[in-house]
Amino acid sequence: MSGKRGWACLTRIPERQSGMTTDGDIRHGLYIAHRSALIDYAARILGSREAAEDIVQDAYLRFAPGRAGGDPARQALAYLYRIVRNLAFDVLKRRKIEVREQAGDPPFWTVPQTVETPEQALILNDEVRIAADVLASLPRDVQIAVEMHRFGGRTLDEVAAHLGISVATAHRHVRSAMVKIAMAIGTAGS
Repeated sequence: MSGKRGWACLTRIPERQSGMTTDGDIRHGLYIAHRSALIDYAARILGSREAAEDIVQDAYLRFAPGRAGGDPARQALAYLYRIVRNLAFDVLKRRKIEVREQAGDPPFWTVPQTVETPEQALILNDEVRIAADVLASLPRDVQIAVEMHRFGGRTLDEVAAHLGISVATAHRHVRSAMVKIAMAIGTAGS
């Protein structure tokens, strides 16, 4: 085999035996043809072109393996727009939750406390010990998520990127840990 011919064989896309297009071809073509319109659509919802591009890419990954029924082109395009819209609204919800969490007061055990009596110091130290014990009993990813978000002031996006998980999973990690800590402190206090 000559050098050029050998490389051409490796890079050539195999042709379809039947000559017919598949559902995947239709979906890919729709995505390519409407990509810029989808980005504009998502950008109007999100207020950010960069975030919109990420959403449209995620939408394609969810859209590509699907099945079409009936009129594939029209229904598939509507489905693609719906995926983009839903993903954009999910991002807005996550942002809203993050802002609400950051605006709220941090748990008392994460803020330095002024202690007026030895009894108060003992109670506070006991609550901090309980919180530390609960945190130590959690899986390492959950510990890191809580420490980064609650103590380090990192956003859930940063936590998710650091741990290689979704933002929703990072939120679940932090939320479940905070609930467990609050329940343990509440149980010890009663």
